[in-house]
Parts: sequence; structure tokens; C-alpha cells
Amino acid sequence: MSSNRTIRPLSFNIVGESLTIKGFPTTRWEIVDLASGRHGPWTLDLQLYMTERAAYRFNLTSRSPRLFVRAGEAGASPHPAAISASQDVAAGWLDGEHRVLEADMPLAVQAWIEAYVAHHGEAPEEGRKKKRKGAGRAREIEA
Repeated sequence: MSSNRTIRPLSFNIVGESLTIKGFPTTRWEIVDLASGRHGPWTLDLQLYMTERAAYRFNLTSRSPRLFVRAGEAGASPHPAAISASQDVAAGWLDGEHRVLEADMPLAVQAWIEAYVAHHGEAPEEGRKKKRKGAGRAREIEA
């Protein structure tokens, strides 16, 4: 069940800049005018998930916290469909050959995510399980 504590609408615009790279024309797309609310040409709901708390913390402690927008297939005009504050989610989108655009995370969104993580607690460390002695190794057979 979601509540307004886990969902925040974000509005933005996408602008393209035509350029030539190694003789080939291309367009570089960029997110601009990112702000809370439903007032821009594009609006997506940023939803926070308990399972992504470690990714949110990693993003917040980076030098430049980012938001990631899944914007359709690479090569086509961008069509924003989802937004996330998790680099893990964005990496999954890239693996699916989607275009992912990045934007600086506004301070208000950083504070909101920080409050979410503080309220729900840090995600537990995903440590490795301790192996039994000799497990997974070939055993020597004495002749």
C-alpha cells in the first residue's frame, strides 16, 4: 500500500541538443526544470521502496545525488515512463536497452528520501554467508 509519504510527483521538461560525434549527427537529451508538483510538460511519480533503501543511501552519499528517468528506447525520441532514485533500478533499465536520462536530485527530494530512510531504518547489510570449511572445494582422496 502506498501513501503520500512514499510517492512524490515530479515535473520536468526534456530538451534536445543537436550535435555531431565523429561525423554522425545525433541528439543529446537533457532533463531541465525538474521540480516537485504536477506543473511541467512531463510528470512522473517518484515512489520509494523499502527494498531500495541501500541504493537510496548510496545515492544520497554520492558527490552529486541523481534521479534517473526511463525515457523509452534508445534511438527514438524520449518518452518518459518511470523515475527512480536508485542506481540499481536505472542499471536494470539500461540492461533492458532503455534510454535512461539523469538529473541532479533537488535538495527537497534529497531531504524527503533522507527522512524516509531515517524513518524506516537503514537497509541491512547484504553480507556473504559463511561457508563451511571445505564446502565448494574438491576434496583430496588419500590413496
